[in-house]
Amino acid sequence: MSTTSVSSVKTEHASRYLQQLCKHWSHKFTVEFNEGAGKVPFNPETSLELAADASSLLMTLHVGKAEDLERMQTVVADHLKRFAFREELDVVWTADARRV
Repeated sequence: MSTTSVSSVKTEHASRYLQQLCKHWSHKFTVEFNEGAGKVPFNPETSLELAADASSLLMTLHVGKAEDLERMQTVVADHLKRFAFREELDVVWTADARRV
């Protein structure tokens, strides 16, 4: 059973950040994305889904092993903050009750 964590980040630049994250990781992984949604398969058990609208970036992280969750949350948040250096983003992860 995988563990799922969600973060909704308030930003007017959600689509830009979604595309930057996906392009960045597309060098290592087979990434799918457009202006409003993206998916990064880090490995068969771990993936990141992204959804952007006018006011926020919704990030849904699925990890196969619970012990990898905190590390992957940090990796994703650090990359997002690097691309969003012009603004202060609040990335707060919460457990998703709809466990897969």
